[in-house]
Amino acid sequence: METIKVDILNPKARKLLKNLADLNLISIRKSTNKSFSEVVEKLRSTSGNGPDEDEIAKEVEKARTERYRK
Repeated sequence: METIKVDILNPKARKLLKNLADLNLISIRKSTNKSFSEVVEKLRSTSGNGPDEDEIAKEVEKARTERYRK
């Protein structure tokens, strides 16, 4: 199986692709790939308040303790 990305410029092409899918010649699935800027924007919009320096320091010490315990 070969996968390609197609940019549809004319709405008639979408209908042709749908017909090919109905004949089980191709399968159509929505792309879930997001651009880097979309991912960054989503992270920024949902991040709220980040951790303060004390919380970061505690997590770093916790990770170091676990690493050196081994």
